[in-house]
Amino acid sequence: MKSDIVKQGLEKAPHRSLFKSLGLTDQEMERPFIGIVNSYNDIVPGHINLDKIAAAVKAGVRLAGGTPFEFQTIAVCDGIAMNHIGMKYSLGSRELIADSVEIMATAHAFDALVFIPNCDKVVPGMLMAAARLNIPSIFVSGGPMLAGVSDRRAISVTQIFEGVGQAAIGKIDMQQLACLEEQACPTCGSCSGMFTANSMNCLTEAIGMALPGNGTIPAVYSERIRLAKQTGIKIMELLNKNIRPLDIMTPAAFHNAITMDMAIGCSTNSVLHLLAIADEAGVNIDLDLFNQVSERTPHLCKISPAGFHHMEDLYRAGGVQAIYNELSRRDLVDKEVLTVTGAVLGENIAATPVLDYEVIRPVDNPYNNSGGLAILFGNLAPEGAVVKKGAVDPEMMQHQGPARVFNNEEEAVAAILGQKIKSGDVVVIRYEGPQGGPGMREMLTPTSVIAGMGLDREVALITDGRFSGATRGASIGHVSPEASSGGPIALVEEGDIIQIDIPAHRLQLLVDETELANRLGRWTKPQPNIKTGYMKRYAEMVQSASRGATFRK
Repeated sequence: MKSDIVKQGLEKAPHRSLFKSLGLTDQEMERPFIGIVNSYNDIVPGHINLDKIAAAVKAGVRLAGGTPFEFQTIAVCDGIAMNHIGMKYSLGSRELIADSVEIMATAHAFDALVFIPNCDKVVPGMLMAAARLNIPSIFVSGGPMLAGVSDRRAISVTQIFEGVGQAAIGKIDMQQLACLEEQACPTCGSCSGMFTANSMNCLTEAIGMALPGNGTIPAVYSERIRLAKQTGIKIMELLNKNIRPLDIMTPAAFHNAITMDMAIGCSTNSVLHLLAIADEAGVNIDLDLFNQVSERTPHLCKISPAGFHHMEDLYRAGGVQAIYNELSRRDLVDKEVLTVTGAVLGENIAATPVLDYEVIRPVDNPYNNSGGLAILFGNLAPEGAVVKKGAVDPEMMQHQGPARVFNNEEEAVAAILGQKIKSGDVVVIRYEGPQGGPGMREMLTPTSVIAGMGLDREVALITDGRFSGATRGASIGHVSPEASSGGPIALVEEGDIIQIDIPAHRLQLLVDETELANRLGRWTKPQPNIKTGYMKRYAEMVQSASRGATFRK
């Protein structure tokens, strides 16, 4: 066992003494040491139940003959961090989470790891760590929040963010907004739509690193606790068989995960995170692959914000495994890939048919014949940009309009709330990229306010920052190269005409190349927004969003 280096031999008597100070018996020290990586805290709604998940995992580990040791990582709630300086720190937390797990697992010589994430950056950060360490590992998330109910319709955090825009133009009053506050988030768990957290938990299951049900079993269901116990038992089997993350996270598994991404219309952030995880796994994927997979993958689900269904509906319809089952009818997935069940994907999905074809469309009657995400290229985004096309209204799939240029999110929000944005405009928010932000802030507030004002079918938004998975409309993010590195988005001027063609995967600035070259000659790089601490170091080390916003190696 790997843990023998801290507990076997004459020279390890001091180590054994320290373990005994923890209350360990000799019998417990003879067993494999299993690290339980928990992101529990009291501030993130998706994480306040993770103490119960961890207790169940530890029970499972002990039942199967292991000795569990729990330790924590940080976790940021993107909803609470939204539209202030805190959001600059959200994406940066992903690298810090991966690094902290590496430190703890290596310093304490764990034989295997169980990861307990739930919300946005924690899931990819832990997956990156699992790939980097490559010791037997398995994931179990805290599960999604149940949808709220308002006027007998299901709602989520999307409606409360959009309610701000509705209140700003008098469409609803403050009492109605207060009702949405009370109703939108009724339980613990990751917010109830196909936002980033639930996207990544579904993709963790899709790539084979979590047991079936991980992505969709609601947080408050006892089935989630049983899944956690099964996960604790299963890690001992993975250890005994020496099944490791890189045995599972193969090129074929990533291809499957991207296929799932397109079928269910995940958050645009999934592109950023899959690139980063693949990089840690030594798997070469690029943005072109997302479009290639999208072209042949039918869009089967429209979960909020793209539609009216929520995660609990997807759970009742059969979840990730049922979607794989449906996709397999067209041979769209590799059924021979290994998973943490110890079996291959084909065995896992054989007995999991779709239970509700209203939630998961049949593969021969999809919402669209291509996937829910699209990567756009053009002179405004030579290295690519991302849009959740499954959440774009048909009339905005192609759009041309004048640029309204803002150098940060705050300027844009003030203009939108001041009703200075008109039908046909293309809002450009720049200097919000990984380096320039720093931290590549999510733009849920401006996109939601636009939607709440009823302008999402008339106004587009383009940024080198990111979007929440709760964003809908013609919202195009991750524009690369970013403005801070002198990318073309830095050269856009007020009134320039921007052409968007999502079906053709094009994003063009209709300004001739000579004029753009002249503008670049006049351009000067702005001073950093943060000059101290972690985010200063982050800005110095981070790469382009087109490379997953990972650190330079």
